[in-house]
Amino acid sequence: MFHRSTLRVALVGLMLGGTVLPASAKDIIVHMKNKGAEGAMVFEPAFVEAAPGDVIRFQPTDASHNAETMATMLPAGATPMKGGMNKEAVLTVTKPGLYGIKCMPHYSMGMVALIQVGKPSAADIAAAKAVKLPPFAAKRMTAMLIKVR
Repeated sequence: MFHRSTLRVALVGLMLGGTVLPASAKDIIVHMKNKGAEGAMVFEPAFVEAAPGDVIRFQPTDASHNAETMATMLPAGATPMKGGMNKEAVLTVTKPGLYGIKCMPHYSMGMVALIQVGKPSAADIAAAKAVKLPPFAAKRMTAMLIKVR
């Protein structure tokens, strides 16, 4: 017969054993800028490698920017994110794959970013390459997709 405290300890152990917690989640800062190393209207860095559990903070270094996930470039089951104008946007990446990010006001000017979480499958990479983007955004995203490993 189990004692109540033994049963409680066993239940807590089962609950914790079934939970995957990141060993050391990182905080990654991405700046939203009017001008950067890659030209006008950029995220810096625009390509980020992260692990599940990492927190990506999009900070408005310059005014008139936001950060939001692209519905067409988001891992299955990942929670979409839409940051407010001139506000920090926070995305905790939980699913492996590719997360496309855009600044809505400057999307057509090529203000996009790519977050690689873990090792995406060949199908994930092919799907990301097939996403239709405005011409300048597509040019920048193509350059970032080459960096995916």
